[in-house]
Amino acid sequence: MRFGPVPLEEAEGAILAHSTVVGDRRLRKASRLTADDIAAFRAAGMSEVVVAVLAADDVEENEAAGRLAAALGFAGIEARPPATGRVNLYATVSGIFTVDRQLIDSINLVDQDITVATMPAFAPMVEGQMVATIKIIPFAVPEETLQKAISLARGREAFRMHPYKPLRVGVVQTVLPSIKASVLDKTLRVTEERIGRTGSTISGEIRTPHAAPEVAQAIVELAGESDMVLVFGASAMSDPDEDVIPAAIHASGGTVHRSGMPVDPGNLFVLGERQGKPVLGAPGCARSPKLNGFDWVLDRLMAGIPVTREDIAGMGVGGLLMEIPTRPQPREPAAGKGDADRPEAKRPDPKVYAVLLAAGRSSRMGGPNKLMALFDGKPLVRRTAERVLATKAAGTFVVTGHQRGRVHEALEGLAVRFAENPDFADGLSTSLKAGVAALPQDAAGALIVLGDMPGVSSADLDRLVDAFRKAGGTAVVRASHEGKRGNPVLLPRALFPAISHLEGDTGARHLIEAGGLDVIDVEIGAGAAVDVDTPGALADAGGVLQG
Repeated sequence: MRFGPVPLEEAEGAILAHSTVVGDRRLRKASRLTADDIAAFRAAGMSEVVVAVLAADDVEENEAAGRLAAALGFAGIEARPPATGRVNLYATVSGIFTVDRQLIDSINLVDQDITVATMPAFAPMVEGQMVATIKIIPFAVPEETLQKAISLARGREAFRMHPYKPLRVGVVQTVLPSIKASVLDKTLRVTEERIGRTGSTISGEIRTPHAAPEVAQAIVELAGESDMVLVFGASAMSDPDEDVIPAAIHASGGTVHRSGMPVDPGNLFVLGERQGKPVLGAPGCARSPKLNGFDWVLDRLMAGIPVTREDIAGMGVGGLLMEIPTRPQPREPAAGKGDADRPEAKRPDPKVYAVLLAAGRSSRMGGPNKLMALFDGKPLVRRTAERVLATKAAGTFVVTGHQRGRVHEALEGLAVRFAENPDFADGLSTSLKAGVAALPQDAAGALIVLGDMPGVSSADLDRLVDAFRKAGGTAVVRASHEGKRGNPVLLPRALFPAISHLEGDTGARHLIEAGGLDVIDVEIGAGAAVDVDTPGALADAGGVLQG
């Protein structure tokens, strides 16, 4: 492939390197130049144009991405049609994602022009969530290079979704005088919610004294009607062999594979089994819904993936979870008086990422896309994106769908990442899901910004971020005007799983109202209530509608 400026006489059939406006014509990046395009360039006084000229043995980017995707083996996953040199792959079931890392590394080493990116191994995913993407970086790659990657992929399974298997789960809780019944009740409720997202249910609960013989008897009783037994001890495990939970598993006729795991929180976990059924000793942190090592094991087992002592031992790298956004409280003693200015006493701010929704069809506009309307000489979507980029958000993800190409062009050169929503016609929920699903694992919150609210400033958005951080990264923060709720809204990570199940043309309002989380309203002025859904509203806001 030859890349660079060429005389117009040689440009017909070449691939346009950059989006270009010539007179009243807009030529998209990667367009094949026609004779009419060349004539338009000449009429504009141009003598050359920057293009990519493919060699005889080059494979065009979409074809190359599609062929590599077809060569890769996968299950529970579908590949969408290639576009802009990319094939995205999505989970067709909810469950656990596994990947052949050696294979993916080998493909990525073939040539820098061929890339495969995936979610982490053993990541819990929901149906419709993107799990991997294949991207051909230039406009084409040589056939020989592509064949090297294909030969590595052919005949090997690259990734798989392991669907959750609804299980019956028995729960044992031990009791000491120091533990309140309300704690046990909460533990059962949290456990029911934790396993409920996999379709599993509580088959029974037994509360016993904190003693091995009684716990062993409860394990035997529950195992008869359950696929798995979870044991919550009233006191933390002190000895990996002789303490109550491992001793009870042995006494029930079971086997303890490992006591303790290199994941924090979650160190005091026990992996056991009885007659082929998992028996798990839950660490104290499993009484909380926040992510811990217990989840890593539980998720795999509920997807039918065996967990061995070697698997547990291999969880140490990446196993330090104590400071992740979903657990914002450090495990160190609280800073004393006068320690506030010590650097070691300060907690890192919860990370907030912005999600700019730009996938809608602008149906009330009668045809034109409102996000392309000019405000201050810029398309509205670019103006909004620039304001978002000027905030304290750690990154910005733009959800695209309707007129995806035009939105990409309007945002060219900006430091944003894109999340494709192929289901945008199904309503707002699909864009929320696509945006939240694209966020990195360190996201403590998602700042949801509508693309059609020209009155919202960078300072307004930062006020929401500041309020979220002040609340410890666990509250919902909404923009308001004169006491009325509006937009944008900042959603904490605790709501992300529920968002993944939204359907239809609806936002997160009912999740906020039913979620039991603190809600903070921040007054930002009239901008919170002004969107431009109609030509009249757009004109009133100072916008100029484009075709």
